[in-house]
Amino acid sequence: MRFRLDRVHVWAGEVEDQAGGVAAKLAPLAEAGANLAFIFTQRRPDKPGKGVLYVAPLNTADQIKAAKHVGMHEVHDPVVICVEGDNEAGLGFRLTREWAKAGISFRGLTMVVMNGKFVGYAAFDTVQESNHAAEILADLGTH
Repeated sequence: MRFRLDRVHVWAGEVEDQAGGVAAKLAPLAEAGANLAFIFTQRRPDKPGKGVLYVAPLNTADQIKAAKHVGMHEVHDPVVICVEGDNEAGLGFRLTREWAKAGISFRGLTMVVMNGKFVGYAAFDTVQESNHAAEILADLGTH
């Protein structure tokens, strides 16, 4: 089993928690040519009526300018890695078990499988945790 790992440079911004709130933030990014591989939203329980939108990647100056125009900024917390590879039964369990053995507590994990391939995004509190998690992924990928 082989994996491809990449650090994801995530941009985030507050959105209105209403129909069209996310679309309003994404429209200028699309107009600037952004081809987003990662979109994640969540409500803010501490701010009723608000949510947070996370996106990646933004690759050009026009895309970054559009993101800033709608109130988005690059975030370094959480630290997100993307992993892609061939799917195997039990992969999510083996991965999270090995992270647990290493004392790694991840902030969030999303994994999706299509046509025998998976893509996952894992969020960590620190660069050190993400690097250690990536090392474990690399070890799993060689066994």
